[in-house]
Amino acid sequence: MLDATVGQGSKVLVLIPALNEEAHIELCLRSILKHDELARTATVCVADGGSTDTTREIVTKLSAEFPNIQLLDNPKRLQSAAMNLALDPVWSDREILVRCDCHAVYPAGYVSRLVAVLDAKDAASVVVPLDSEPASPAAFAISVAWVSNTPYGTGGSAHRAGRISGYVDHGHHAAFRLDAFRAVGGYDETMVANEDAELDQRITGNGGRIWLDCDNRVTYFPRDKPHRLWQQYFRYGYGRATTCLRHGQRPKLRQLAPVLIVLALLIGLLGAIIGQPWLLLPSVIYLLGLAFVSARVAYSHDSPKGLLAGVAAGIMHVSWGLGFLSRLVRGRER
Repeated sequence: MLDATVGQGSKVLVLIPALNEEAHIELCLRSILKHDELARTATVCVADGGSTDTTREIVTKLSAEFPNIQLLDNPKRLQSAAMNLALDPVWSDREILVRCDCHAVYPAGYVSRLVAVLDAKDAASVVVPLDSEPASPAAFAISVAWVSNTPYGTGGSAHRAGRISGYVDHGHHAAFRLDAFRAVGGYDETMVANEDAELDQRITGNGGRIWLDCDNRVTYFPRDKPHRLWQQYFRYGYGRATTCLRHGQRPKLRQLAPVLIVLALLIGLLGAIIGQPWLLLPSVIYLLGLAFVSARVAYSHDSPKGLLAGVAAGIMHVSWGLGFLSRLVRGRER
């Protein structure tokens, strides 16, 4: 199946949004290009949002080794705007769009397999699972990665823990047929996050199908600092609420769980203020649950570094829930 894709590189556009990614960009690009003949003949564009570190210099240096690498400017700085550069008429001859992200390492033959699966499954889009690995040797970074690979951190979503390929309604974006991408106008650049799920909603609403390929797994490096993890998951929750409001969706149970956790913690805080300690019970149960997560992750990896897994999971849950609720307070868009 993969051999049939060789020679199709001129029809493939690979886009990589980037902003101050000097720690990741070279590893990311080399993983895409080193062991994939099709990727080396495709156009690989790094869409830079105005990096102030050495990201641009690294990309320029690599373009001497890999002439198919191009450096583009993304003045809007958003990932969605970077991906929408594919809508420029200059790429009108391209048929397939591949999205890659700097905080990831890609398996050998990644782009070739995406092209082959798009053809084999007659899908509008192919999505892939993420397997988290620590971004640094720090205990917190290790705990974030470990808990992200469990239902405690991600709720058991198919594109994070899935092992069975099939048609899905959403997943981590990997490849699109550009005619389907153009037909719905690409990403919504007003979305601060969750723009991928929002786009999937429009693609399936337009009759397209999305295939989850669990045999083409991506190694992802999650945020390794508490405040960065908080900011990321707050945006995730905010963006998910925007998608739900915009398309009249009901959030899934795993998406409601962080919201219920935040409400339980707020009720517990109220109980402490008004002298009703019994209202603290849900909060106590949740905190005990986080302690269990820490112990479970540390035990499964036979390492005390996993004892921060409960802290990492708590940050994910609470920030996501607060982001979701803060967006609901704003109500529907005009």
